[in-house]
Amino acid sequence: MLIIGLVAIAAGVLIPIVNNDPFGMTFRYVYSAGALLTLLARLFEPAPAQNTPIRIKRLLRLESWSALLFCVAAFFAFYSAPQLRDWLAFTLAGAAIQIYSSIAISIIAGKSRRK
Repeated sequence: MLIIGLVAIAAGVLIPIVNNDPFGMTFRYVYSAGALLTLLARLFEPAPAQNTPIRIKRLLRLESWSALLFCVAAFFAFYSAPQLRDWLAFTLAGAAIQIYSSIAISIIAGKSRRK
């Protein structure tokens, strides 16, 4: 469900670029569906095990915040329709957090396996 949501978010971002109609309604619904799927996937993720390092637990929580930022961006896609600045800013913030946390989790997990 998470992968489908992230692909829908990416498609929702690319539709205004490819379609050359930034004020159309299609991208808003695709993006919103992806943001909702991402949030649901993050909410229903199983809790990390007790022996999981605290840094990994914090980074997993940070990934949930990225899903919330995507939902805020979906709100601004409908609320401030003529200006797409807010929508794009929250999307970029969520994407930056998602990328950072996924890279950091793999690095920290590798370090903890070596110990």
